[in-house]
Amino acid sequence: MKTEDFYYHLPGHFIAQVPVEPRDHSRLMVLNRKTGAIEHRHFYDILEYLDPGDLLVVNNTRVIPARLFAKKIPGGGNVELLLLNKTDDLEWECLVGGGGMKVGRAFQIENGPEGQIKAVLEGSKRVVRFEEKIEQFFDRAGHTPLPPYIQNYVGDPERYQTVYNQTPGSAAAPTAGLHFTPELLDRILRKGVKLANVELRVGLDTFAPVTEENIEDHHIHREWCQLSAETAELINRTRQTGGRIIAAGTTTVRTLESACQSSVNGQILPFSGETNLFITPGYEFGCVDIMITNFHLPKSTLLMLVSAFSNRERVINAYEVAKQEGYRFFSFGDAMLLL
Repeated sequence: MKTEDFYYHLPGHFIAQVPVEPRDHSRLMVLNRKTGAIEHRHFYDILEYLDPGDLLVVNNTRVIPARLFAKKIPGGGNVELLLLNKTDDLEWECLVGGGGMKVGRAFQIENGPEGQIKAVLEGSKRVVRFEEKIEQFFDRAGHTPLPPYIQNYVGDPERYQTVYNQTPGSAAAPTAGLHFTPELLDRILRKGVKLANVELRVGLDTFAPVTEENIEDHHIHREWCQLSAETAELINRTRQTGGRIIAAGTTTVRTLESACQSSVNGQILPFSGETNLFITPGYEFGCVDIMITNFHLPKSTLLMLVSAFSNRERVINAYEVAKQEGYRFFSFGDAMLLL
């Protein structure tokens, strides 16, 4: 398929700059992926679409304060770093902003340790080595990275975290989970729906548009994910008893389907490691029955994944309806439920 098939026009005023309060008062578009029928609800109404015996699976990763500011040594010029992937105790792959950041260039993190460029990768990506573990400086040197389409946000940084976050490691939030409140999760559990966790460390490449003309030419980013033995058991038990697997977010979908690739006799097994699973129309889902997601960027791999779960025409039409109805798009925006 052509990348252009996943383009839609989105004027800037549709991009949410602040989150809705309370979290579960965001709007919810319910899309029947087989018929294309659409309902307009609020996220707290999601309880009506879940049944006792279903399993809700969430990504419990936590966004790290991965944005760092520094000064060049010598010279004192400004440098900005965005941590992407830890490669050993002291080294990270980063996006580095600032001129002349070649191999050997040193810098001083504001309220943190010194560092040095160890390798130049593609574009602004660099391998950086810090003199001390950078994690121990997060509380005083790190800043929560927000996507570039969210500008001048001055609200609570915790609003860009899910309420169930546990394990630090992501450079971006699993945004479909931002709509849940502790109270809504409690109501879901009291209805007889089980809750399970996976972990996928979300990278910034998640938001990058596909630039190749044909989507099959795109080399998707790798992300580390994990599905525990406990979660695998819950999934298998749910499927055996006729319940449905509800994935909160495309990151959860990607983790579940990656684990499904190595299932044995239809049984999901624990999974841990990098995934480069690229889900596009034509993909046969092996685990996910229902998806909760946000509205995604044009030409993104996330929009392609959602289109694979329904079909391209219905999803693009739903996005056009969302614009007509004034839905809010992207990370701080509204949600979609695909049944």
